[in-house]
Amino acid sequence: MTIEIVKSKIHRVTITEADLNYIGSITIDEDLMDAANLIEFEKVQVVN
Repeated sequence: MTIEIVKSKIHRVTITEADLNYIGSITIDEDLMDAANLIEFEKVQVVN
């Protein structure tokens, strides 16, 4: 059995760029990733 958990939360972030024709990828500033303890290619959930 696999259980997915959320280990970090980035709250009240402003989106600065989006490509609606490219599904499945986002860009997060490296400093923000370090502060949130995220690593490259880690699965994230984006909610509004």
